[in-house]
Amino acid sequence: MTKIDDLKTPHFPSWCPGCGNLNIWSSFKNAAVQEGWDNGNSAIVAGIGCHGHIVNFMKMNSFEGLHGRALPVATGVKMVNHRLNVFVFTGDGDCFGEGGNHFIHACRRNHDLTVLIHDNTLYALTTGQTSPLSEHGFKTKSTPQGNPDEPFNPLALAIISGATFVARAYAGDMPKLTEIIVAANKHKGLSLIDILQPCVTFNKVCTHGYYRENTYYLEPDYDPTNKQKALDRAFEFGEKKIPLGIFYKSDKPSYEEQIPQIKDKPLVEMPLERASAVELFKKYT
Repeated sequence: MTKIDDLKTPHFPSWCPGCGNLNIWSSFKNAAVQEGWDNGNSAIVAGIGCHGHIVNFMKMNSFEGLHGRALPVATGVKMVNHRLNVFVFTGDGDCFGEGGNHFIHACRRNHDLTVLIHDNTLYALTTGQTSPLSEHGFKTKSTPQGNPDEPFNPLALAIISGATFVARAYAGDMPKLTEIIVAANKHKGLSLIDILQPCVTFNKVCTHGYYRENTYYLEPDYDPTNKQKALDRAFEFGEKKIPLGIFYKSDKPSYEEQIPQIKDKPLVEMPLERASAVELFKKYT
């Protein structure tokens, strides 16, 4: 049984006091304890950004990839050992800027991954430039006169690209975030959680107070299997109308379930035929 102390590393988080990353880190640890995730059955992959430091604060098999490349690494991990719970921690800039193409195709293929978006609507590690999720008109160091771009809608993009579990959470509600992380991992297929994660240092608009005042949870009788309704609710965003919860769920075979080579056992358990470099050279010359 996994205990909180089993997940400790010698390093305490260096995130700013009040940063939503602290809540995500704690919520994930709570989910790990609840579900028994550890080095024997789970792995985490992170991108580049403030969120990426989570690999230093979580004692679990981990890899921090190149900027925007967390998803390709995670799909590789899953293909080699599809029995692992594979979690992807990525930021809104890392995932939808540098990694936008990878995101679309990971959703399209429905890889069995749990993707947690640390969504603070900017590039925090490089001191607060706009990201692909920054609102039009948002003023930052890189856009002092206001952001001229329109933002991506991460939930709608995930749904239309093929993700089969799409949710939004607020980092400040740790019990609910923990619950959604557990549900996302139990789902077989690409699971996305867009986590509204305030950056207390560089984003003075999307604060904890703003989210507490303007978010609400989807109704108990909401049907997440209705794709059109899920898209309609995904486009609700603004004052007093930011919905949270599980927007969309669809039961479809994951990518890994459709690969015959790993039907009976994962690649990591298959015997490897080894040949010397000399033998290989002779074979192809």
